[in-house]
Formats: sequence, C-alpha cells, structure tokens
Amino acid sequence: MPRTPDRRSAPADPESGGRPRRRPQRSPRPDRTRRVSDVPAAEVGTEIELEVGPVAHGGHCVARLDGRVVFVRHTLPGERVRARVTEGGPSFWRADAVEVLEASPDRVAPAWPAAGADGAGGGELSHVALPAQRRWKRDVLVEQLQRLARIDPEWLAANVTVEAAPGDDERRGLHYRTRIELVADADGHAGMRKHRSHDVVALKKMPLASAEVVAFAIAEDIYSRVWTPGAQLTLVAPSEGEPVLLVDGEPWSRGKPDNRPNARRAVSEVVTGPWGTHRYRVAADGFWQVHREAPAVLTGAVLAAAGAASGELAGATVLDLYSGAGLFTLPLADAVGPDGRVIAVEGDEQGAKDARRNAHAHPQVSLEVGAVDRILTSGGESGVLPHADVVVLDPPRSGAGRAVVDAIAARAPRRIVYVACDPAALARDIGYLAAHGYPLTSVRGFDLFPHTHHVEAVAVLDRQD
Repeated sequence: MPRTPDRRSAPADPESGGRPRRRPQRSPRPDRTRRVSDVPAAEVGTEIELEVGPVAHGGHCVARLDGRVVFVRHTLPGERVRARVTEGGPSFWRADAVEVLEASPDRVAPAWPAAGADGAGGGELSHVALPAQRRWKRDVLVEQLQRLARIDPEWLAANVTVEAAPGDDERRGLHYRTRIELVADADGHAGMRKHRSHDVVALKKMPLASAEVVAFAIAEDIYSRVWTPGAQLTLVAPSEGEPVLLVDGEPWSRGKPDNRPNARRAVSEVVTGPWGTHRYRVAADGFWQVHREAPAVLTGAVLAAAGAASGELAGATVLDLYSGAGLFTLPLADAVGPDGRVIAVEGDEQGAKDARRNAHAHPQVSLEVGAVDRILTSGGESGVLPHADVVVLDPPRSGAGRAVVDAIAARAPRRIVYVACDPAALARDIGYLAAHGYPLTSVRGFDLFPHTHHVEAVAVLDRQD
C-alpha cells in the first residue's frame, strides 16, 4: 500500500437533506460575545462567533480564532455559529454551538433534541442529515488513516466507504438500539449523562432505542418512576425472548427486584445470514452489538474479508482474538470445517463463559481465557498456540496496541482481519502492522451508530511476501 508523508487536513481531537435555514436576526450580547484574544483561557461560558472548518475525530468540527483551535460540537463544516465555551485552556478550547447564524445545507431538524447543546450525550450528530453523517464518518476515517497510518490519500479516496445498516434510512436512523443504559439523577429520574460530565439529564424518551425497548420502558414506567439516585438501569430487548431490566446489575420486574431463582440474567440472540443461523446465550449486561443489524452486518463482513465465501478457510487455523461471546467464532468454525481449528481468546470472564457455552457443539473450537497479549506470548494453557493462517481481532475502543500487534505479526498469518470501533486506534495499529510487512488491502466502514460520531470498520491486511 503506498504511503504518504504526514499531511494534516485537520487537527485531531486531543482525546482520542434539509435546506439551509435563513440567517436569524442577531441579538446583541455585548457583555458575553468577545474576541478570543480578549478572553482568559479558563473563562467557561463565554460566547464566541466561529467560522466552522472540517470535521475532527470525536464528534467535533474544527474552528480557529486568532490562532486558537476550538473543537465545537452541534455544528457542521462551513457554518457560522455562536458557540459557548465548555472547556478553556491555553492551547485549545471546546465549545457547543448554541445559535446557527449561517446554516449548512446538510443541517436538519434534530432527530433527538434532548441531545443538543448542554443536553444528554450520545446524539451529537442528530442535527445532520443521514447521508451527511456517513460522509462525516468517512472523512474522519480517511483523515485518521492518512495522518496516523500514512496511507496514500488517493487510495483512500477510491477505496474507503461508510455503509448504512439495513433499514436505517427507512427508520431515519432511529429505533436501532436493542440495549440502552440509563442512570437516575439526584431526584431519581432516569436519564443520561451530559457529554464529558457526571451531570445527568432526565429523559422522557430515548428515540435511538428499538421499538421493543421503547415499549418495554413504557411497561416498566422507566421514565415516570422515581429510582434511587445514581441507580444504573440497563434495558435489553434481545432478538429472541422477552426484554430484560437490570437495576445495578440485578433483574427487576414491574418496579421491584425479581428474586425468583429463574430471574433472567442472560438473553438469547439469533444471527442469520447466507452463512447460516447461530444462536447465542449472552449475559444481559455483557457485551453484544447494540444495533439490531450489527451482528449480521459485521459477521458477513468478517467472513467475506477472511475468505470464507471462496472456501479459503476450509481446513485453516484461525485465531479469533477478543472473541467476546463468540459472535464470529461460530461462523468461523463452520467455515474452517471439521479439519480446521478456531482458537478464541477472551479476557473477560463473563464473555469467556458465554463463548464456552455457545461453542460447545463445535469441537474444532478451543477457548483461551486471559489477556490477549499474555495468551499470544505465553502460548495459553498448553504453552504452545498453533500457527494461524488467519487472525481476526475485535479489540475494545483503545485498540490492540503495539504488544498485541507485535505478537500477531510474530505468528506470520497470511491475513489479518481487524474489526474496529475507533478510527484513531485502528489507524495507529495499521501503522504498526505496516512496519511488520502487513499493508492495508481494504477497509469498509459501517454506520452502526446513527446520530452519533461512532463508526465501525473492518480492515484487511495481507502479508507482503
């Protein structure tokens, strides 16, 4: 893969179709709106006018005033906005747009107004038309791969896409989450925390939740009931069976703890595609993809990337790292067949327990429990992990990191399939892998979190002989 020198189209976040509106009449705020150079670095709450530039990783756009970088949310490239400073500092500021002075043609009425400025976190792109959300996410993915992995920008322009999940356009990007987590505020009302804050915004509804979760929340009086302040509420509507409510990790039913011996702490999920149908038993509060279509979308992408459709995996040995409850493990086991092997590695004890239960009918699957880097270097329980033809990894948001990348490369697989939920971590690790002779062959982005800045990606890296 051709690489390019470090070019910065926009600074990265340190952490890591509607019509244009008419320009509104400005209201004078001589005591609050000032030039950046006149404002002390720490004066949070100051209002400033910004000409908004390109998108940046983390759900922001980049603006500059008098040499200072401002990461501003709830806006779009090309807009002029009045923004309120939320965090000040000597090198950069953070701000939220509170008034649109000149609107982008991609701005629409917010799909979730409660997630606007000073509102609940988790819906920071709800003011952006869905096609523009996908362009936003593609731009971020491209920028991170170019800047951190130094991938040729012409190759990226021709090869990087962000695809919608089935049904999202028809549902306007709403009602896709089969799992939501809420917290009770100081008055006991269920809500969600503000962006980068412990403060809770009480909610009356959550429009990203699936229809099943919405109906369940109404049946359980989630938003009208008074809970213990600080209580953590987890609502799960699995693909098979009845929904589940956990309060601080314990099953509840109709407003009180469910102490029955058979109270549901696990749920059943069914994933179907051209590869077949698999059933999974997963802890109700364990990890599972939250978008209703995500398990099937990602499974199909991983199998295609690994070569399952062409029969390349028959008899192969596959390492399935960060395997969770076994979402990819089971279809990979079918793809390698009785003469192949799938070694699943998972560090979370509950996830490993779920994976062991889900894979019990697949004799070609073995499970290693422990930190992925330690298992790769120590050889697991046997002390010797077999050579792997293909490695599939789906690490947490922080990515795999150098130690895991080095250990994967040391096993010299012919192909690596990397599933990522953070573009920056993916780009960093792709850079590490390139240094080991694994150039990027393909990358597909998936918009599995509409109305948020999050994007999933499946990258393929083939060994350069």
